[in-house]
Amino acid sequence: VCKPEKGEQPVKIYIAGKITGDDGYRAKFQEAAKNLEALGHVVLNPAILPAGLAEQDYMQITLAMLNAADMAVFLPDYQKSAGATIEWAWCKRIGKDCAMYLDMKGGGQR
Repeated sequence: VCKPEKGEQPVKIYIAGKITGDDGYRAKFQEAAKNLEALGHVVLNPAILPAGLAEQDYMQITLAMLNAADMAVFLPDYQKSAGATIEWAWCKRIGKDCAMYLDMKGGGQR
Protein backbone atom coordinates (compact mmCIF):
# COMPACT_ATOMS: atom_id res chain seq x y z
CA VAL A 1 0.00 0.00 0.00
CA CYS A 2 1.60 3.18 -1.18
CA LYS A 3 1.26 6.74 -0.04
CA PRO A 4 -2.11 8.16 -1.18
CA GLU A 5 -1.92 10.51 -4.16
CA LYS A 6 -2.93 14.12 -3.64
CA GLY A 7 -6.72 14.29 -3.36
CA GLU A 8 -7.12 10.56 -2.59
CA GLN A 9 -8.56 9.40 0.68
CA PRO A 10 -6.01 7.83 3.03
CA VAL A 11 -6.27 4.09 3.60
CA LYS A 12 -7.60 3.05 7.02
CA ILE A 13 -5.25 0.34 8.27
CA TYR A 14 -5.81 -1.93 11.27
CA ILE A 15 -2.63 -3.32 12.88
CA ALA A 16 -2.78 -6.93 14.10
CA GLY A 17 -0.16 -8.72 16.18
CA LYS A 18 0.66 -10.35 19.49
CA ILE A 19 -0.36 -8.31 22.55
CA THR A 20 -1.09 -10.78 25.36
CA GLY A 21 2.15 -11.95 26.94
CA ASP A 22 4.32 -9.36 25.16
CA ASP A 23 5.50 -6.70 27.61
CA GLY A 24 6.79 -4.54 24.74
CA TYR A 25 3.63 -4.64 22.65
CA ARG A 26 2.79 -0.93 23.00
CA ALA A 27 6.18 0.16 21.63
CA LYS A 28 6.04 -2.43 18.82
CA PHE A 29 2.57 -1.34 17.72
CA GLN A 30 3.45 2.36 18.09
CA GLU A 31 6.48 1.97 15.82
CA ALA A 32 4.33 0.27 13.17
CA ALA A 33 1.64 2.95 13.52
CA LYS A 34 4.19 5.74 13.16
CA ASN A 35 5.64 4.18 10.00
CA LEU A 36 2.22 3.65 8.42
CA GLU A 37 1.07 7.16 9.37
CA ALA A 38 4.22 8.56 7.75
CA LEU A 39 2.98 7.00 4.51
CA GLY A 40 -0.24 9.00 4.88
CA HIS A 41 -2.52 6.28 6.21
CA VAL A 42 -5.05 6.42 9.05
CA VAL A 43 -4.03 3.77 11.57
CA LEU A 44 -6.36 1.84 13.86
CA ASN A 45 -4.10 0.62 16.66
CA PRO A 46 -5.53 -1.89 19.18
CA ALA A 47 -2.53 -1.35 21.49
CA ILE A 48 -4.00 1.97 22.61
CA LEU A 49 -6.88 0.23 24.39
CA PRO A 50 -6.74 0.42 28.19
CA ALA A 51 -5.61 -2.47 30.35
CA GLY A 52 -8.16 -4.25 32.54
CA LEU A 53 -10.83 -5.42 30.09
CA ALA A 54 -11.86 -9.04 29.61
CA GLU A 55 -10.55 -10.87 26.54
CA GLN A 56 -14.02 -11.00 24.97
CA ASP A 57 -14.32 -7.22 25.40
CA TYR A 58 -11.02 -6.69 23.59
CA MET A 59 -12.11 -8.99 20.76
CA GLN A 60 -15.42 -7.17 20.31
CA ILE A 61 -13.65 -3.81 20.18
CA THR A 62 -10.83 -4.94 17.92
CA LEU A 63 -13.18 -6.70 15.50
CA ALA A 64 -15.16 -3.46 15.24
CA MET A 65 -11.90 -1.60 14.52
CA LEU A 66 -10.95 -4.25 11.95
CA ASN A 67 -14.35 -4.03 10.26
CA ALA A 68 -14.01 -0.23 10.02
CA ALA A 69 -10.59 -0.54 8.34
CA ASP A 70 -9.95 -0.74 4.61
CA MET A 71 -7.24 -3.32 5.23
CA ALA A 72 -5.35 -5.13 7.95
CA VAL A 73 -1.59 -5.22 8.35
CA PHE A 74 -0.16 -8.13 10.31
CA LEU A 75 2.98 -7.84 12.40
CA PRO A 76 5.53 -10.70 12.16
CA ASP A 77 4.39 -12.30 15.43
CA TYR A 78 0.67 -12.43 14.63
CA GLN A 79 0.64 -16.25 14.40
CA LYS A 80 1.68 -16.41 18.09
CA SER A 81 -1.54 -14.60 19.06
CA ALA A 82 -4.93 -16.28 19.39
CA GLY A 83 -6.67 -12.95 18.81
CA ALA A 84 -4.62 -11.99 15.76
CA THR A 85 -5.12 -15.40 14.16
CA ILE A 86 -8.87 -14.91 14.62
CA GLU A 87 -8.49 -11.51 12.93
CA TRP A 88 -6.56 -13.15 10.06
CA ALA A 89 -9.29 -15.76 9.62
CA TRP A 90 -11.99 -13.08 9.74
CA CYS A 91 -10.21 -11.04 7.04
CA LYS A 92 -9.96 -14.11 4.82
CA ARG A 93 -13.62 -14.99 5.43
CA ILE A 94 -14.97 -11.53 4.52
CA GLY A 95 -12.41 -10.78 1.79
CA LYS A 96 -10.72 -7.86 3.55
CA ASP A 97 -7.39 -6.79 2.07
CA CYS A 98 -4.40 -7.92 4.16
CA ALA A 99 -0.69 -7.29 4.07
CA MET A 100 2.34 -8.31 6.08
CA TYR A 101 3.93 -5.36 7.85
CA LEU A 102 7.46 -6.33 6.83
CA ASP A 103 6.40 -6.39 3.18
CA MET A 104 5.04 -2.85 3.51
CA LYS A 105 8.04 -1.66 5.51
CA GLY A 106 10.47 -3.02 2.98
CA GLY A 107 11.84 -6.29 4.26
CA GLY A 108 13.39 -7.49 7.46
CA GLN A 109 13.47 -10.69 9.43
CA ARG A 110 10.32 -12.79 9.54
